[in-house]
Amino acid sequence: MSTNQNNIPFNYPVFSVSKSKEEFDLRAIILTYLKYWKWFVISVGACLAFAFLFNKYTVPVYVVNGTVVLNEEKPDITADLFSSAGLVNNKVNIQNEIWILKSYFLAEEALKNLNFNVTYYRVGTFQKSQIYGNTPVLIEVDWNHAQIVGGMFKIKVLENNKFLLELEEEGISVYNPSDPFYNTSIADQTVFDGEYAFDSLIVNDFSKITIKNAGALPGEEIFFSVSDTPSLALQLANDLSVQLVDEKSSILSLSLQTTIRKKGENYLNNLMDAYLERELAEKNRASDATILFIQNQLSGITDSLTFFENRLQQYRTDNKIFNLSEEGSRVYDNLLVLENDRAKAEISLRYYNQLRDYLDREDFDALMAPAIADLDNNLLTTLVGNLIELQADKTRLTANFKDENPAVQEINRRIENTRKVLSENVNSAIANIRANIAQLTERINTIDKEINQLPETERRLLGIQRQFQINESIYVYLQEKLYEAQITKASNFPKNSILNGARSSLSPVFPKKSLNLIIGLFIGLAVPFLIITTKNYFNNKVDDPRFLEKHQDIPFLGIIGKASLDHARVVLENPKSGVTESFRSLRSDMSYLVPEKNKVVILFTSSISGEGKTFCAINMASVYALSGKKVILLGLDLRKPKIAQDFGLENNVGISTILSKELDWREAVKSSGYENLDILLSGAIPPNPAELILQDSFTQMMAEIKESYDIVIMDCPPVGLVSETKELFKYSDINIFVFRHKYSDKSNIKVVESLREKEEIKKIYTILNDFQVDHRYGYGYGYGYGYGYGKDYGYYQEDKAGPISRLLKKK
Repeated sequence: MSTNQNNIPFNYPVFSVSKSKEEFDLRAIILTYLKYWKWFVISVGACLAFAFLFNKYTVPVYVVNGTVVLNEEKPDITADLFSSAGLVNNKVNIQNEIWILKSYFLAEEALKNLNFNVTYYRVGTFQKSQIYGNTPVLIEVDWNHAQIVGGMFKIKVLENNKFLLELEEEGISVYNPSDPFYNTSIADQTVFDGEYAFDSLIVNDFSKITIKNAGALPGEEIFFSVSDTPSLALQLANDLSVQLVDEKSSILSLSLQTTIRKKGENYLNNLMDAYLERELAEKNRASDATILFIQNQLSGITDSLTFFENRLQQYRTDNKIFNLSEEGSRVYDNLLVLENDRAKAEISLRYYNQLRDYLDREDFDALMAPAIADLDNNLLTTLVGNLIELQADKTRLTANFKDENPAVQEINRRIENTRKVLSENVNSAIANIRANIAQLTERINTIDKEINQLPETERRLLGIQRQFQINESIYVYLQEKLYEAQITKASNFPKNSILNGARSSLSPVFPKKSLNLIIGLFIGLAVPFLIITTKNYFNNKVDDPRFLEKHQDIPFLGIIGKASLDHARVVLENPKSGVTESFRSLRSDMSYLVPEKNKVVILFTSSISGEGKTFCAINMASVYALSGKKVILLGLDLRKPKIAQDFGLENNVGISTILSKELDWREAVKSSGYENLDILLSGAIPPNPAELILQDSFTQMMAEIKESYDIVIMDCPPVGLVSETKELFKYSDINIFVFRHKYSDKSNIKVVESLREKEEIKKIYTILNDFQVDHRYGYGYGYGYGYGYGKDYGYYQEDKAGPISRLLKKK
């Protein structure tokens, strides 16, 4: 018998028989989750509280933005001639510029003017907060000495000139200036612990620092960490984001996330300045090489000019001759023009020879602008300038990529092509200049013959004056070229420019407060939802009447609520309860199931013991007895009888006694103590219950019982456990298979299906016993409605006695 407590009545007036797996009941699903509303409230509240605290105490992260405009070089008249050959490229390679801005070496250059190596912190509410600018202490690090980096150190100010230094967080390593890209770990984590004086040098094998008091008060605690420049540069280069503002533009947006807005702005501004300074330095390399070449030429000319100037003055003084004759002046002027032309040609030849030497050695950093050659050669100027720019691009690329990178291979190909064309032009220019020098020399030799006809004194004066005038002209020429080169260098400026300086966002990008609250709400709803869904998915107990309706072809008659009494006689003891009404409804359904029979045999069974078949059999018999029908309750569970104890009877004589000793069954019938209800107990437990049921005497007994009573209720053993129940189905008109709420396995449906299909048992139905429901929501259509209406209007009377009262009453 199933013992039911906390009486919750149900009235299910109409049985259902449809099996609709496709039916979707949204209301039932919602009500399933609403039963656990407290879980949702607690989960949502906890997650929203966590999101609120996270938003409040998380260090905000801001994004700093700056923009750089990439401009194209203005092409000259020769650019179009060689663009098809890949020798001249005025287009901006945006991807290269992006990688240059993200390069480690540019980040290192930007850090040179920033004191980012030491980071200072104060104690916050939940974590340490960073200080930038106006720090209470100032730490000076000697980076030429080995230095501890990483970890976290604490400074506790003891007095105005004294402090305690100790390691707060481990994870330190040692930076070695001789090998800056590889830090070594250190085992001794107490190298700094101790008391020190402010402004004193702290030196050991792993560090060399000075800590100065910049306004810290006694008792104040300041934390700091030290980072080496290579590690900082690598981290900042990785953190920097560079992307095109628009696909059709050549404007790059630089962004960096930082917890300190001013610190991020300073770094980004320095980075953009370093980018432009690097570009300008690359442009100035050609001018610097030209200036150096001219200065080297001038150093020799200056000495020669001074020597011949002194000699000319001395010769005029000694020989008292100051001017040439008319004939000598004419010859001298002609000779001087040719000598100046030859001197300039020789300078150009030296330039081209040196240029060819650089090209052969591939020393492109030493290339000079061809303006020094004083030749109108736009092609040569373009080729040299383009080769210098290509070499600069290669230098920047190789700082980030290996030689196998396609971009590096492409620029190497362009450099080689440009070098070949330039070499051919240089060789051609050298041949032309040598031919010109030879021609000028021949003309000079012709004039020398005329000079030999002049008087000796005048001839010697002309020779000295000739040497002085040539050196003076070359000196003036070189000075002019030097000024031009210096002006060119001074007028150089980066082709790219800064459009917008670094500026931080007004609101933080992390944490996103509104989004975090939404996420907290979502997680708060999702966690209990997933738990409940998982719990329901792995739940193999029948906990919903709809499951029986949808997953079986056997007609489902209805549900029996959970009773509050401590015995099975609910209908007899509490005729106005909801459970009693459930059995009355079930009795009404019987008239539809067997409409033409005045005498009915109803069989109750289940899959396993404990599902409440005896409880249902007793109360079904009781509800018929109350209606005036003559009823007998048969205890056919010969293995585990329970009816006797529910009625306070002694199970000494019963069906097993009748069948084994061939007694008259009428002698074994016992009164239940209630009108119209008799009981035929199972009797003593026999060793062979299945064989007893198979006797002909049992068939005869059942026939006689049917004749003697209007209603016969058969309490049979679980069909899923024993075999004799299958033999009892042939005596019944209606067979009721009992499931128990949250007790019976869902797989027991297969047992019922098997009885109908394999055993060909007709008139088999199912009910759900011991059903419990939450009054706050009902249970959807018929279930919740029936109970709620009856209870509110006094149709049902429930036993509200608590367990202690019931215990005292029992005693």
